[in-house]
This record gives sequence, structure tokens and C-alpha cells, in this order.
Amino acid sequence: MTRSLGTIDKLKLLSNDSQYDLACACGTGKEDRRTRGSDGRWLYPVSLPQGGYSVLLKTLLSNACVNDCKYCPLRAESSLRRCTLQPEEVARVFMEYQRGKEVFGLFLSSGVIRSPDYTMDRINAVARLLRKKYEYRGYIHLKIIPGASDAAIEDSVSLASAVSLNIETPGKKHFAVLSDKKDYDRDIIHPLKVMSRLTGRGMKYSRVTCTTQFIVGASDEKDADIMHYMAGLYERLKFRRVYFSAYQKGLGDPHIPGERQFLAIPEERFMREHRLYQTDYLMRKYGFKSSDIPLDQKGNLRLDKDPKQVWADHHPEYYPVRLNTAEKDALLKVPGLGPLSVSRILTARKKGRIRNLEQIGIRGRRLKLAGQYVVAE
Repeated sequence: MTRSLGTIDKLKLLSNDSQYDLACACGTGKEDRRTRGSDGRWLYPVSLPQGGYSVLLKTLLSNACVNDCKYCPLRAESSLRRCTLQPEEVARVFMEYQRGKEVFGLFLSSGVIRSPDYTMDRINAVARLLRKKYEYRGYIHLKIIPGASDAAIEDSVSLASAVSLNIETPGKKHFAVLSDKKDYDRDIIHPLKVMSRLTGRGMKYSRVTCTTQFIVGASDEKDADIMHYMAGLYERLKFRRVYFSAYQKGLGDPHIPGERQFLAIPEERFMREHRLYQTDYLMRKYGFKSSDIPLDQKGNLRLDKDPKQVWADHHPEYYPVRLNTAEKDALLKVPGLGPLSVSRILTARKKGRIRNLEQIGIRGRRLKLAGQYVVAE
């Protein structure tokens, strides 16, 4: 007879299964990488308003799922041990961690139990217990389940600090490769629009952050397709962040493109994810448009070079940039210079002439790279 799982055992299992969803916070630096807690919890970093980092407790409510997402190891046809936490269990355990100052907040998702709205009711019940019963006023990130009703989405938004729903692929053609059950417009695009409307500027829930995630490489999309949808998410829907998760070969249906396409080497798949993050940063922080980013003949980003440097090499007429007179936008287009470095340049110029990049603290590889594109005349 199979031993029944206790709350902590279930939390270990479900926390582990939540690792495939990155639409909260996860990066490449030492401070913003997810880490594994001693009790099996995945802890995710978030930047704090007052500076520094803390961590989120991240878990699924259930790894049971009725959906057929062919890239997902939790899909209905998969053979794995299933379990479900009750809303009170999640709320109680989270408050124990929170009172011990072990975590900053909660990220809660779930497989689809019975139906989208049944699952949303249970996810929202956790948040409601925390807000009402435990009087918790801190950070709660809730996942919106694909196909959730407008009312269920608004209930989540009213309780959460942040909400997210995975867009999964750029467009219904690529989405159809990964699911026979879900409808892209009804189950993905419509809820994303509802989230945007509820949290828009001047709206009642404008304080709530909206994010989403692409599953990169599971389907047959090109980087150009993803970038086109990224632009719409930022410019039309006003989402705060777009995340990317490289498809992990061997987790999904053996017949999907992600199991056989050209990026078969794990390092290449993760480099593709990294290049998309770099492109995302160019669009959010540097003022680039998706149409500005050079692509290869197949519509993909180059894996061997930073997209900002690729752009610079395609536009020699912009260089060299003059450190002592160039506008902020021109400085931001220099490979190796980021917003902080540019801010230091602008501040240093007010005090006197800049003689070289070392003067503002740029060293090593960044100095060698940026030095090819600037002059200190």
C-alpha cells in the first residue's frame, strides 16, 4: 500500500515540480539565481524596494493536471506521483516560514485540477486565507490558469501583489503543436488581455504587476516570432516583464519539435534563452525596438554574439561615440556600457572632462569591448 504523504512531503514534491515555471524572478547573477532549501523547497530571489534581495517560497498547489501540454512533464498522460495541498496547508506552512523570516513572499501555481476555475478557486483560497485569516500584507504572486474566467482572474488580482500567465508560444500556429485541448485565443490571449485591463494605469488594481513566460524551443517558433509578441506584451498590454524558459529535452512528448530540432545541445538551448533575455533588456532598458535587433536568415538571434554588439557592428555610422558630448541614448548603444555606466559618465561629465573609461570604473572585458566603440575627445 502506498504511504500517504504529509504536508512537508507534499511540499517537497510540489516545490520541486514548480521549478519549470520561471515567471517570477530568476536570472544569471549570483544574487538572482534560484536556490534549493535544506527541506527541498525551491527559493526564488526578488529584489526588495529598499535594496538587496530576499527569497520567495515557490510551490504548486497540485501536480495533478487534466491538460495535455506536450512540453510539460506534468501533463495528464505522464506517469508520476500526484499529490495536492489543501489551501489551509499552504497558508499555514507559508506563515511558519514567513514568521521565521525565511522567506519574503509566496509564488503559487498549480496543475489544472478538474477545470481552470476550480483550480483558480483553490489558488485564490490560499491568498484569501493569508490576507484575511492571517492578516498577511506581504508579497503574493499567483499564477492565472489558462482558460480561467474573467471573474476568477479579477479575484486573483484583488488578492495578489503580482499575477502571471504563461503565453507559452508566439501565436496559435506554434501553440497548436503543443496542445490539442487548449485554445490559444480563448485560454491564453483573452486572459492576458483581462489581466492587462484590470491592472492598467489608473485602474483599481494598477499596483499589481503582470508577467508572462515563453517556453522557448518546445515548438517550432523563431526568435523573430517571440520578439514580435514581446513588443506587443510591452507596448500594448503594458506587462512588467517577459520571461523565457528553454525547453528541457526529454521532458515532453517525443514527437514535438523541441525533441528533434536543430538546437539539440543543451548549452545552445540555454544560450538561445540568454540571448532572448539580452534582447528583452535592450527593449526594456535601452529603447530598442524589436525591429532594430539583427537576425540571421532563419529569423533567429546569433548565439555567438551579444545582440547589442551585433547591432553595433551593423551600424558603423554611429561610432565612435564621444564620451564627453554624446547624448544618453547614444551612450546606451555602446557595447559594454549599461544604464549604470552611462549614468556614471553623465555624472562625471558635470565635474570635468572624461579621459578614459577606467576613470568611471570600467575594467576588464567590458573595458576592452566598449573601448572599440568610444573616443574621449
